[in-house]
Amino acid sequence: MPRNPHNRLPEGLPTREQILHFIQSSDASAGKREIAREFGLKGQERIALKALLADMAEEGLIDGKRSAYHRMGGVPKVTVLRVVDIEDGEAIAIPDSWQPDDATPPPRLRIVESRKMAALRTGDRVLARTEEAGKGWRAHPMKKLPNQAESVLGVVEIDGAGKAWLAPVDKRVRNSSPIADLGGAEAGQLVLAEPAGRSARSGVKVVEVLGDPLAPRAFSLIAIHKHGIPHLFPQEALDEAERAARLPLSEEHREDLRHLPIIAIDPADARDHDDAIWAEPLEQGGWRAVVAIADVSFYVRPGGELDREARKRGNSVYFPDRVVPMLPEVLSADVCSLKEGADRAAMACHLTISPEGRVTEWRFARALVRIQEVIAYEEAQARTDSGTAPEHLRHLWDAWRALNAAREDRDPLELDLPERRVMLDEQGRIAEIALRERLDAHRVVEDFMIAANVAAAKALESKASPVVYRVHEPPSREKLVALKDYFNSIGRKLALGQVITPGLFNRMIRDVSDAAEKALVMEAVLRSQTQAYYGPTNAGHFGLALGSYAHFTSPIRRYADLLVHRALVDAFNFEQPAPSGGLPKSSGLSERDREDLSRISDAISITERRAMEAERDTIDRYVAAWLSARVGEFFATRITGVQKFGFFATIVGLGGDGLVPVSSLGREYFRYDEGARALLGEESGTAYSVGDMLQLRLAEANPLTGALKFEVPDSDGSAVEPRGARPERKRGSAGRAGEGKAKGGKAGGGKFAAGKRGRPGNIRHQGRAKR
Repeated sequence: MPRNPHNRLPEGLPTREQILHFIQSSDASAGKREIAREFGLKGQERIALKALLADMAEEGLIDGKRSAYHRMGGVPKVTVLRVVDIEDGEAIAIPDSWQPDDATPPPRLRIVESRKMAALRTGDRVLARTEEAGKGWRAHPMKKLPNQAESVLGVVEIDGAGKAWLAPVDKRVRNSSPIADLGGAEAGQLVLAEPAGRSARSGVKVVEVLGDPLAPRAFSLIAIHKHGIPHLFPQEALDEAERAARLPLSEEHREDLRHLPIIAIDPADARDHDDAIWAEPLEQGGWRAVVAIADVSFYVRPGGELDREARKRGNSVYFPDRVVPMLPEVLSADVCSLKEGADRAAMACHLTISPEGRVTEWRFARALVRIQEVIAYEEAQARTDSGTAPEHLRHLWDAWRALNAAREDRDPLELDLPERRVMLDEQGRIAEIALRERLDAHRVVEDFMIAANVAAAKALESKASPVVYRVHEPPSREKLVALKDYFNSIGRKLALGQVITPGLFNRMIRDVSDAAEKALVMEAVLRSQTQAYYGPTNAGHFGLALGSYAHFTSPIRRYADLLVHRALVDAFNFEQPAPSGGLPKSSGLSERDREDLSRISDAISITERRAMEAERDTIDRYVAAWLSARVGEFFATRITGVQKFGFFATIVGLGGDGLVPVSSLGREYFRYDEGARALLGEESGTAYSVGDMLQLRLAEANPLTGALKFEVPDSDGSAVEPRGARPERKRGSAGRAGEGKAKGGKAGGGKFAAGKRGRPGNIRHQGRAKR
């Protein structure tokens, strides 16, 4: 371990700064002998110098030989690294204590990740062994270290004494930080700041002024910066996208399907149309169907700047006020998008569906399509319900009914949990927040997408080709034990000796008649599920009750789907003549894709979770902004979580989780019962339990953090006084009466697959994963 740098040094011994300055300015090699000669050290001073240099090497200030790495370009054999980028699925890091100067940029090291260590992401810190590799550097991580906050988003506040403070917008950060350097920012502005020094007492310095924190589009901007989402394309990627957009489409190497009335059913405000569908009945029974997917692999080829940027992003991110696309808009919203009436390149999945709804045959082809109509879900549903649907739409519904019957036989997990939808006016202000309506039109598209996704996985397996699977493993025993304990606390049973299937959970949910209790059971089942992920090894999809499953249907917005398309190009020899214009030649998998498929899958699994967290945070901020004008009002709520420090509740029909601190419950002492997930009053016996329905007063709503705070009212409608405020009080008891509602905004929270807009959703949204 390094010795304390503040220990008293021998009188003639130079300081660390003096040694570093000498190494930097020295024209010759600067080892221990040269340093001792420069500072006139002898005897015991030379022994102390040796110990000091060893400490400096261990601290990463010098490379342990002759040069200071942050001045001269070397890297210590063992040092702390900070991940700054993900390139081609590999983590890229720089020395954590780098002090850049104008002449020497930090060395970039490729991290050779261990299977025993979780996949690294931007901002992670590791202790690693380093080695030179050709003209570059490699690092082998030894252990992961706690992250140090590199930057923080906040709002500038000026106190009565004129001192500037940074109020953080992350609700998990409670304390403001003193601002050492305003950087031109003014009170009330949203800023990005960094530590001003190594000590927390140094405060922070403003490095970027972002503007009005309550202006339209500010909430998504906060999420983009907080989660480190790349939102500006490098010029090289934009230039390559423009060249790709000019590629000519040829009928010679594509199946011409422009005569089919293929339609795209999408959200009314969608701009990127990945998929379209068509079906017709067969004379012998059953249906013939085509699922046409944008042929992104034709335009985005491995090895180029465009591909590197798409891989870095991993997926598009959808906010109420903007989209951060995986691909530049010239491709995502124009050339790749399956627009109505335009000739488009597509990857077509031909399906033969039996009268019982089972897919008996499939075939893939690169195709040329012309979408007859792009129609909103609501319009497709209205035409069907009114009996005015054209023949091709009626055929789709008929084929879907068969697919749906087969789905019911398969009995996948059905968690009917609602989702919040934020609607904005033309000025970007909140017009309405409501629960998203669930239509058969959504199910029609999703079940066709599931069929195509399964077909893609099985087609690649039949050719022994690489597959990026969408994996959802069964619940772990630990989670099942926790679920069993919870069911015991509410008087229900779960036997762990039986085979656990999605159908078992479905039957448990159907057996619950009370709406509030049903919501509790669904949430408990949701918590027991594992996180879905991408990987090259098939482990099945528990939630969908499928043995093989991949994502194929959304390559405009998901990199995993693009990799599946490239694998299909290779497996079925769909490669077309190399395009001109300086673009990469191949549209199939590169050798690096094949070799690093596991690493790439880990990386895009991380970017998917990052997107979902950013989207959820933004919705929370919009909900808090919507409610900020209603502070003081009473709302019907349901308790969604209980901890020692208080309980969380969500507003029925709207969502938005808020805290009721235990300190606000009055003078009575409340004991936390972990097994029952309840707070129990020692004197009155009043219980606050998960699932309880009660009226709460909205005490605070902070749009910047998305945090809500509630108060329990007294029986006369006033708020309960905090502990110590008065000797006696009255409070209405909490009960389970009334209608229940699933936990808004957290439901489906990415346990299975991102939605069309990357948002959490019902388990049925897996295949299409689209809204």
